[in-house]
Amino acid sequence: MVNGQTQRAIAAPYFPPPLSFSNAELKGRDFSGQELRAAEFSNANLELTDFSEADVRGAIFSGSVATGANFHGADFTTGMLDSVSFTRSDLSDAILVDTILLRATFEDTDITGADFSGAILDGALARKLCKTATGVNPKTGVATRASLGCR
Repeated sequence: MVNGQTQRAIAAPYFPPPLSFSNAELKGRDFSGQELRAAEFSNANLELTDFSEADVRGAIFSGSVATGANFHGADFTTGMLDSVSFTRSDLSDAILVDTILLRATFEDTDITGADFSGAILDGALARKLCKTATGVNPKTGVATRASLGCR
């Protein structure tokens, strides 16, 4: 008893541990529409993997290869996507708000409607992406060119 009142234990909310797919061979896997917040995909082979419409906010993809992957409409907000190869991937309508994209590569990558607001990326990469940037993100309403700071 504290001050004449019975003290009740307050149960802390349960938060499941984040999923870890680090160093995994995930070629061709289907993660479409899944909630994968704060999951870790570091140094993973994500070639031809489907993350369309997935909730990967806060996820870590550092050093992964995502050649030919489908990230259409995926939400990467506050994620870490440094040193990721997005060659021939679909990032159309993806949300990359406040993500870290340093040393990421985007060869033949579809970024139509992607929102890069507040993302941290190399200046040379931003200029390169501006050459093909078009569209408006359907969820955030932000134009891809504006989110990249294109002139």
